[in-house]
Amino acid sequence: MKKSLEKKERSLGTKLFLKGERCNSPKCVMVRRPYRPGIHGKKRRGTLSEYGQQLLEKQKIMFSYGLRETQMRKVFKEASAKKESGTNALIVFLERRLDNAVFRLGFAPSRITARQYISHGHIAVNGKKVTIPSYRVKVGDAITIKPSSLNLLIFKDLSSSIKKYEPPTWLMIDKEKLEGRVKSLPQDIETPFDVNLVVDFYGK
Repeated sequence: MKKSLEKKERSLGTKLFLKGERCNSPKCVMVRRPYRPGIHGKKRRGTLSEYGQQLLEKQKIMFSYGLRETQMRKVFKEASAKKESGTNALIVFLERRLDNAVFRLGFAPSRITARQYISHGHIAVNGKKVTIPSYRVKVGDAITIKPSSLNLLIFKDLSSSIKKYEPPTWLMIDKEKLEGRVKSLPQDIETPFDVNLVVDFYGK
């Protein structure tokens, strides 16, 4: 699993922070081997067509957020129905996924791990267990780790690691209670991909 994730990042040519803090360390595969996998990986990449660039950015988003093609199309369709720009609406919908919110709150080191926590029943929203990673959080929602799960080994170091962590401005954490809350809709989100190209891809 670890090697397949690293190969995907190298093939897409960018850091997607699939493994949390490791991506900010010298161990990151994009630091150690910043070229495509395979025997021809070190060769210079050819110039991509407009369609190729759009497809590449779409793949970056899908892999980063853990989406299948049908899920990506559904999100784009919903975002397109909004009055605001398709680019901003698309990111807002993606960021509001529960697995992303758990990751952004610092409760999990990556979105992949966050999805596992949710699927295994460790995460609650407003006091109720939610096992659907794509569940869309809304302003005012409280996101917590179930009390019965806090004693598990996977959460052993969370209380100490969360003390040094600051979430994005649209989220807040009570670091003593280990409770996260959605303050507002996602805003000022920095992404490693060009969302405009993805909007163009699906807008054809």
